Amino acid sequence: MSARDLPASGTAVSRRGFLVTTSATAGGLMLGFHVPLARASTTTPEINAWVLIKPDDTVIIRIARSEMGQGTLTGLAQLVAEELECNWARVTTEYPTPGQNLARKRVWGNFSTGGSRGIRESHDYVRKGGAMARFMLVQAAANAWAVPPAECSAAAGVITHAPSGRKVLYGRVAAAAGQLTPPDPASVPLKDPKDWKIVGQRVARLDTFKKTTGAQDYGIDLTLPGMLHAAIKDCPVFGGKVRSFNEAAVMKRPGVRKVVPVGPSAVAVVATSWWAAKTALDALPIDWDLGPNAAVSQADVRAMVNGGLDLSVPATSVGNSNGDASAAIAAAPRRVEAIYHYPYQNHACMEPMNATARWTPERCEVWVGTQNGEAALAAAAEAAGLPPAQCEVYKQLLGGGFGRRGRSDFVTQAVQVARALPGTPVKLIWSREEDMQHCFFHPITSAKVSAGLDAQGNITGLHMRISGQSILATVAPQAMRDGKDMVVYQGLNPSGPEAAIGYSFPNLTIEHAMRNPHVPAGFWRGVNLNQNAVYLECFLDEIAHATGQDPLALRRKLMDKHPRHLAVLNAVAERVGWGNPAPAGVFRGLAQTMGFGSYVAACAEVSVSAEGKLTIHRIVAATDCGHAVNPQQIEAQVEGSFVYGLSAALYGEITVKDGAVEQKNFDTYPVLRLADMPPVETIVMPSGGFWGGVGEPTIAVAAPAVLNAIFAATGKRIRTLPIKDQDLRRA
Repeated sequence: MSARDLPASGTAVSRRGFLVTTSATAGGLMLGFHVPLARASTTTPEINAWVLIKPDDTVIIRIARSEMGQGTLTGLAQLVAEELECNWARVTTEYPTPGQNLARKRVWGNFSTGGSRGIRESHDYVRKGGAMARFMLVQAAANAWAVPPAECSAAAGVITHAPSGRKVLYGRVAAAAGQLTPPDPASVPLKDPKDWKIVGQRVARLDTFKKTTGAQDYGIDLTLPGMLHAAIKDCPVFGGKVRSFNEAAVMKRPGVRKVVPVGPSAVAVVATSWWAAKTALDALPIDWDLGPNAAVSQADVRAMVNGGLDLSVPATSVGNSNGDASAAIAAAPRRVEAIYHYPYQNHACMEPMNATARWTPERCEVWVGTQNGEAALAAAAEAAGLPPAQCEVYKQLLGGGFGRRGRSDFVTQAVQVARALPGTPVKLIWSREEDMQHCFFHPITSAKVSAGLDAQGNITGLHMRISGQSILATVAPQAMRDGKDMVVYQGLNPSGPEAAIGYSFPNLTIEHAMRNPHVPAGFWRGVNLNQNAVYLECFLDEIAHATGQDPLALRRKLMDKHPRHLAVLNAVAERVGWGNPAPAGVFRGLAQTMGFGSYVAACAEVSVSAEGKLTIHRIVAATDCGHAVNPQQIEAQVEGSFVYGLSAALYGEITVKDGAVEQKNFDTYPVLRLADMPPVETIVMPSGGFWGGVGEPTIAVAAPAVLNAIFAATGKRIRTLPIKDQDLRRA
């Protein structure tokens, strides 16, 4: 039986139901599906993700989210394949383009990938897409056999008619299924999680093989016919600009084709190779106007931030409050207070920023690893001076994102350079030094935390004043509410599924004094949850030791209304053997938080030598992300989170001198080495009923768990990060 033998039939539905369009590929099936509140269109009615099934039974799942090592492509494909009942061995993925999305009235919806939202914001509609595909394939086979669809079932890409035993592969009926009108989506329910076969399994990632062999191409590897290469240098001081440059000094160098001013503050050299462009740029005389920030020092930045800790100055906003914390603290017979400092940090992506652009007066194309394809398209169109419909962005795999590639400044630059050479593709690559000095950095903050205690050591009131930079003020001022940045309060919110506090206090005030130095802030993996976990978890540890309480017992007393927070904390304590002595010379520290929809906790085991050398022997970490799509990938993400979180805690610091970033490369901005990475024991404990992220939450517990363990080992409180700058010799 061939696909052409199957008659087309089906049940009519409304325009706002699930809709189907036939693929341009012969024998293919493309499915679009409705997402509530999404905009319908008479010209492009299908909405969000779709699936292509080829005659050879290859299943291509198109996914708008970006892959940057977190496993989004595999996880989302698992969700589709689960409902589709296809052969997992035949599954592959590919990106649709932002231009196609625009042309089809945003049929795939949101292309942004950040905040650990890839799966937790896509799971419903991609599962619906798989379910609808399965229904239509079964209907097509049933039509050909002239039997009721209810007598047919699908599994592993094969449709079976139970009474007769007849079978057919998906690829044989895909073309006919593509002609059917889908039913009301409410008539095709999603599976109960207890019936999942692929979701919840430790399946291998779809993108691993090429990465392990070195065959995987990233944006920096792209090659196009006739392509030239560009290196760029921006003013070293944020807010400065270019006065002039001497183009003639480098134009006779081998391979150099053009020197291009890029915006008001940068210059690029275009050449036949990137090294020729880079060395010519190094030799190019540039006269900088360093602007009003040329004399700013790190001490100036820190003084600005610390000024916000003056409680006589009103806060910019209050994020969480109940009772009267100030009065409770003032009336308490005992008080504890501490001030913490958290530095600027760089994303330190292994692949520096890059983009390739080709511009003509009629069209602009960009090839780039981006966390936000639609934002990249908008940036390309603006820089190209063309309508977005005349532009396209082809997403590449990312060699690290961590929030940095959510910005599109390097896309803008690439298009501006390409405009100087119409019709010629130009690949712009930032040097490591450029990448290190012109980031959108993790924000610099400080916090003053105070608590009032009764005679039994119970907390009667807690006040936290966070002072420092607003990310939204830099990257998305339109998202602020009356001048307030509510993202500041990640992990400290009173409630909600995103980042809620895990403790109850009788009187509480958490507030923010906004202080924005000239160095731009941006979303950095884990964002504000990172410093907020340090401020709260280290301070609770201080209270525990000041009152002679066990740190675990104190937390448990405060968590009776927070069972999921408590569950991950208890899981860690049980696994590490908290009530039993640690090995000789080894000391433990705890931390827990909730962020990006998930509940996480960690215990660090460390030792500190008499000379002050820190060794982290072991990390035990628990994660409750609700539904666990791929436990193996969750474990990998948790382990990777500790690499990132420990790098930040131990070494991560960006400083300013004469208005410019001092760190230039990994020799002055080190990251964790393999020899210093402790083993991580991951407890995946999905409680079901919700969808949490896993790429970012556990970063936040890395630093406070280690800092609390350092105190247990040395009796010294480290309240300023990074740890590398601190004297860890015993008090």
